[in-house]
Order: sequence, then structure tokens, then C-alpha cells
Amino acid sequence: MTDLLSTQRPTRRFLDENFTFSSWDDLKPLFDALKNRPLKSADDLRQWFVDRSELESYLAENFAWRYIRMTCDTADEALLARFNEFVEHIQPEFTSFSNDLDKKAVESPHLAELNDEGFPIAIRSMKRQIELFREENIPLTTQIQTLEQQYGAIAGAMTVVLGGRDGEPEEMTLQRASDRLQEPDRAVRETAYRAIQQRRMQDKDRLDELFDQLRGLRHRVAQNTGFANYRDYMFAALGRFDYTPDDCFRFHEAVAETLVPLLDGLATARKNELGLGELRPWDLKVDPQNRSPLKPFETGDELLEKTIEVFNRLDPFLGDCLRIMKRMGQLDLTSRKGKAPGGYNYPLDETGVPFIFMNATSNLRDMVTLLHEGGHAVHSIVTRNLLLNAFKHTPSEVAELASMSMELLTLDHWDVFFPNPDDLKRAKIQHLESIVETLPWVATVDKFQHWLYENPAHNLDERKEAWLRIYDQFSDDVTDWSSLETYKEYIWQKQLHIYEVPFYYIEYGIAQLGAVGVWKNFRENPKRGLEGYLNALRLGYTRPMSEIYAAAYVPFDFSREHIASLMNFVNEELEALRSS
Repeated sequence: MTDLLSTQRPTRRFLDENFTFSSWDDLKPLFDALKNRPLKSADDLRQWFVDRSELESYLAENFAWRYIRMTCDTADEALLARFNEFVEHIQPEFTSFSNDLDKKAVESPHLAELNDEGFPIAIRSMKRQIELFREENIPLTTQIQTLEQQYGAIAGAMTVVLGGRDGEPEEMTLQRASDRLQEPDRAVRETAYRAIQQRRMQDKDRLDELFDQLRGLRHRVAQNTGFANYRDYMFAALGRFDYTPDDCFRFHEAVAETLVPLLDGLATARKNELGLGELRPWDLKVDPQNRSPLKPFETGDELLEKTIEVFNRLDPFLGDCLRIMKRMGQLDLTSRKGKAPGGYNYPLDETGVPFIFMNATSNLRDMVTLLHEGGHAVHSIVTRNLLLNAFKHTPSEVAELASMSMELLTLDHWDVFFPNPDDLKRAKIQHLESIVETLPWVATVDKFQHWLYENPAHNLDERKEAWLRIYDQFSDDVTDWSSLETYKEYIWQKQLHIYEVPFYYIEYGIAQLGAVGVWKNFRENPKRGLEGYLNALRLGYTRPMSEIYAAAYVPFDFSREHIASLMNFVNEELEALRSS
């Protein structure tokens, strides 16, 4: 087995050590060998799963690097072509063969004998994929994947020109321009806000058209599979065995009742502290006491080194996880023109050491993003020695538990970034307040996605009306949007998940609740809290979701009562900070 912190991938057993491919013709014999191999015993079947996992890990990593390189430079047409080559010529063949291999496994008389490790969970998911497979959906999926990448190219090309530090005009990414929204000078904030929104408006019609194309294709996939709508299809495709759309609706209502009043309170306090007659959208990120924005780091290298130190203080192994990624060059952290928006930790299934991508400038949110993605990275590394690739790929509700918990577990070590006690207190308060803001935004995006696909024939006006109705349900009543209504109508277009990973958003809400529970345990008993966190991560996806949460000593629960109890805890922590 590979050492968890090794830079080397495991020795290949099924593939040749130097195997590479240039076309499907190079891969097909390997899939044929698996498809035609006799399976005379449970041991044969187990080894077949291991060999299949090795091949799929190799292919997954090959695809990962194509995606990573493309998002690091969306302007490079050769990188886009390499990505599309896989999507158009490898993925369809692979998908068809995967279904054949799934059937071979399920039809084996020895399948029931594989009842240890994570096999029951993997087999459950495999059976679900067989149920969902339709040959006619392969070309549709290829079209969808190709269209999804257009979003990153469109968003990555968005820049604005604002006054630079020397007073001269400076072209900058929207991420960098957004830092101006934290400036004490209100005129600077308003100028930046309007510039960002006006730039987004230039592409609003392109993004509307792109979404309409995706919506139509996705609905066809759902209908081909026998579902009434794409939402129902995706609940099956995402393997949501542990909750239903009705549970999501209850989550939405609980958040509206529990969190929105807290948002109103935060907005009113902000308006009063800033001494404003009206609270405007460009006033929502600035420090309420009009202090200069927190700058936890200046460069990407500084961000990484300080994050390593924070992880190291929590547990030396955690620091080593980021050190090994640094040594291997598995990070691209800073924002630049032509880079896709957002941030991610991409598992590299064969090597076992992931890649972190993000768009850091120099603000608190960037710092938290690396802590978050670092939590994902630790999760990738602690599961790298699990037997099958399938055991390593957790549902998002578990993956986000790893990342969101890390944000809170490291809180007591943020003095690495903020040696000034006042700045440290500000940073902690801002982050805890962001939890209060995150849950309503998650509910907004999730409820909107339910509406989008429950109403697949909607027109643009209906979409705007639905978005505004849902947005208003989960936002404060204090912010003044007068004369900015058009900007408000299109806020949803900035959420890349709606375009690229549909229905991947409720997970953030579920995991945020779990993360607060992990942090509460850590507050009460640091050793036990960290132990539970790592215990849950090490399981990968070898247990049902509820058992993984239980391993972290937290319930898999997003009821109104549970949300209220956790928010009371967060509010108590906030009050303690404010009064200190």
C-alpha cells in the first residue's frame, strides 16, 4: 500500500507501468479483457473490481488533468481541444463499457459474498447506475458537458477597468475588482459594484441562451430515463439515498423561518453602524465600522505557507498534507485574466494527491477558501489507500463536511494570519456571520434549481419572476435595491453550480450544519472533536451517509429544531467575541 504522504502513485498491477493512450483504440483491449474475464469465485470477482478500479483511476486522472489545465487557462484553445477530445471521443465509449461492466458484476453469483469493506455501498450505487443507463443519453451527455465548459470560458473572460493604486486605469478580473467592495470609501465601492454588474450584463443574454440549451438537453435526458423532470433524475443520479426533495423543501422553510430574521438583524445593525440612510448592495461587504479591509496575506505563496502553519498547529499530519501538494506543484491559487472562476479541490485518483485551484486576491474569503479546499485535500489523502476508487468518492454531503468543518476547526489558529488581536476578532466575527448568510443563500440556489427543472418549458420572464420571488424569500428586508432591479434579476448567473454541476448546492447547507456540529464537539473536547472528524473522513464512502456523520459524532439532521439549536450555538460564539 502507498504511504499516505508519498509523492509516488501505487505500482500498477493491471496496466503496464508506462501505459498511455492516444485514442479509444488503445483503451478498448483493456475494457474487453475485463468484460470477457471469467469470474469463477468471490476472489476472482474481488480482483476484477480491483483491476477495473485501477483502469478507471488512470482514466479519471487523465481527464482531471485536462480539466485542470483548461480551467487554469481558458484562453488556450489547445487545452480546450484536449478536454473536448476526451468528452467527445473517450467518455461516450467509456460510459457504454462501464454499463456493460456494471451488469457483469451484478449478474455474478458471487456478488453477495462481497459484503465487507465498502462493497455493499459501491454495489448499491452500481445497481442505481444500471437503472439509469440509456444508450440514447450518451450523445446528449456529451453535448451537455461541452456546453457546461462554455460557462467558465465566458466568466473567465470577464474583466473591468478601474483606477489602480497609481491612479492609472487598470484592467482586472471580477474577483480582484470585488475586493473594492470592502473599501471604506463608499464612492469606491459603488463604482466597483456598478462596473462589475455592468460587465455581467454584457453577457446576460449569452448566459440565458446557454442555460436554455442546457435545460433542454437535461430535460431530454430525464425523459429518456423515465423521469418526469431533471430534478427527479438528478436525485437518483447523485445517489441521494438518504433524503428526498420533500426534505429539501422542509430545509428551505426552516431556513426562512430560522435564519432570515437573523439576516434582518445583521443588516439593520450594519446600516446603523455605518450611519447610512439606506443600505445598498455595495455596503454589504465593507467592515461595519468602516475600517480598511482585512488582508490576511499579500501573495499566493504567503497564503499557502500560512495555511500550512495553521494546519500544522491543529495536527502535524494536516500540515504535511499541504506540504506534499506544494512539493508536487499541485496548487494554482491566485486570480488572473483568462482563468476560470471559482475554486476546487480535484482528486487525482491514481496518484492519490489532489490539485487545488482557486482565484485568490488578498481577502479573508480567499483565506477561508484555501482552508476549505485544504479540508477536501486532506479527505482525498486519507482515503487514497482504500481498496477501490468507488470507496474514495464520497457524496457531496460528506465531501463538504470535510471542507466546511476545516474552516471552523482552524479558527483558534487564525492568529497566524492576524497577529493583531483586533483583526483576529474581526476575522472570526466575519466568518461566523458568513455562516448565517450561507444557509439562506444555499436555500435560495437550491429552491431556484427545483423550480427551473419542475418547470422545464418556462420562458425568460417567468424565470426572472421566479428568481426574484425566491431571492426575496431568503434575503433581508433592509437592503435597498431601487434602480438596481435589473442587476438583481441576474444574480443567479454568477453561481457556476447552476451551469456546471446542477443540483450540487443543498450539500453545502447540510454540510454546514454538520460542520457546526463538529466544531461544537471540538469546542467541548478538542481531542474527541478532531478524532471524530478524521474518523469520518477515513471512511470515504464505505458506509451510508448517516453512519459517516455519526462517526464524526454529529447527527445527519437538517430539521427546524436542529438548525435552531446550532444557530443558537453560533450566536453565542458571536456574542462572546463581540463582548470580548
